[in-house]
Amino acid sequence: MSGRPTILSVDNLTVRFDASPPFLRRVLTGARRRTVHAVEEVDFAVTEGSTFALVGESGCGKSTVARTIAGIQAPTAGGVSFMGVDIAAFRTRHAAMPYRRNLQMIFQDPYASLNPRWRVGRIVAEPMVTHGLAAPGPALRGKVSELLETVGLSTDDARKFPHQFSGGQRQRISIARALASNPAFIICDEPTSALDVSVQAQILNLMKRLQKELGLTYLLISHNLAVVAHMAQSLGVMYLGRLVERGDADQILTRPRHPYTRLLLDTVPDPHAPDRGRTRLQGEVPSPLSPPAGCAFHPRCPFAEERCTRELPSPVKVGGAWVACHAVQEDRLPHHLPGRSQGEIVSGGAT
Repeated sequence: MSGRPTILSVDNLTVRFDASPPFLRRVLTGARRRTVHAVEEVDFAVTEGSTFALVGESGCGKSTVARTIAGIQAPTAGGVSFMGVDIAAFRTRHAAMPYRRNLQMIFQDPYASLNPRWRVGRIVAEPMVTHGLAAPGPALRGKVSELLETVGLSTDDARKFPHQFSGGQRQRISIARALASNPAFIICDEPTSALDVSVQAQILNLMKRLQKELGLTYLLISHNLAVVAHMAQSLGVMYLGRLVERGDADQILTRPRHPYTRLLLDTVPDPHAPDRGRTRLQGEVPSPLSPPAGCAFHPRCPFAEERCTRELPSPVKVGGAWVACHAVQEDRLPHHLPGRSQGEIVSGGAT
């Protein structure tokens, strides 16, 4: 993958939200302004034809990163470059149209992401009409039929409504809609988390087949490490809005360095040792309204020292990964690693 060109570059991306009470209430009560630190100084790049995964607990900022890349959320600082163009430079919807045609999104909930009043044929056809790729008529209907068959549905399904399908079938419709504009890049925001376990592997295998056949690039958002092990070549681990480890997925999953990554992997059941003791993450994720000083993970880290409470760690290169951790830099972590292959992680997860 290293020899392929970069299609997406995220540089020092920061996204913050104003969560302050209304102005009059602040004047009357003396309340201070409050800011949600959703994403802080995130950097990564995605090469063409690959899958880059972002993982972490709920609320860590991975979906905010996805929404910013998709142009739904504006960045507070930093930038996102897609196919060599800075998306923050777009000032009009017309200027952003070529970018939006080449970047599509598969949403988490197939029950909420499809218009219940539209027939499936119209849902799938909408991107082609919006981007001027096809006019209403026989050619458009033929393209819709072709897309439905590509994702494992039938031509007759174009006349049905979303409520007539199961969750897995609805997600196939969402995938067909994402493919309709012939994009180069697809953001997959927890694409299987709302589906039955028996259906998850079918959708993931469909996505892998389409990636191989169409040369697609994926940004995969997930909290399921089994899904990540099955799909991704590169991986970023997020905690409280920051990347704590990123790099080659195989190395991170089998030889994790950051204490948070190690603890995340320890939560995946091991089918070869079902009775093994597992270390549990202690405490709660701090509030993004008031993130702790220094390393954000230090209140829950079993290896934290005084430096961790006051100094933010900078990423350092360790093998095929970048790790932001003082303990890693100072080589004071135990060297016992999980030693589990990606296949074991997949078989121990939900897929």
